[in-house]
Amino acid sequence: MSPAAAVFADEKLLAVSKPAGQPTIPGRGEIGEALVTELERLRGGKLFVVHRLDREASGLVVFAKDAATHRLLCAEFEGRRARKVYLAVVAGRMEGEGLVDAPLREFGSGRVAPSADGKPCRTRWRVENPLRGSTLLRVEPLTGRKHQIRAHLSALGHPILGDRRYGPPPRPVGGAARLMLHALSLRVEAGRVYEFRAEPPPDFAAILAGR
Repeated sequence: MSPAAAVFADEKLLAVSKPAGQPTIPGRGEIGEALVTELERLRGGKLFVVHRLDREASGLVVFAKDAATHRLLCAEFEGRRARKVYLAVVAGRMEGEGLVDAPLREFGSGRVAPSADGKPCRTRWRVENPLRGSTLLRVEPLTGRKHQIRAHLSALGHPILGDRRYGPPPRPVGGAARLMLHALSLRVEAGRVYEFRAEPPPDFAAILAGR
């Protein structure tokens, strides 16, 4: 697993591109050093966690360097003003674009699924490129629930390649070596507007090229 790549840094925040397979924060049962722990060790100072990215996914993660910026950034995410865009390669052929508006509920296993008594969740998607037996999507979560993109696309009948939790057996979906979900860009405001972009890493691009 490659180390996180720096995308941007100033006196207020730090943006990095997380590799697939690394947890954002320490957690029970997690293997390997968490992203925030690694970054704090390397820079020799505390970072404030603003949001998380699934361990299996890659891409942009932003940390605040002080409590005031942390409050501003958390308000952006909680107020749904942060704009996040992902790339996802899903099983099967999809066409056009759409909006998934399906509440999600978390169950004891940690898995989430559509449920009438779940929390409101909305995900916008658009086809970027048809591939061989799969489709590259541009995905924008309009809410920020756990595993939202993975659960919504699986509910459409098009689980993300490499997913070991969502989608029908056999898993990982499509036999991909990693989850084909990448946090591509992020727009937030903290005193000024910040816009970040992290291109897909080589392991994502290699699987994409083989499709």
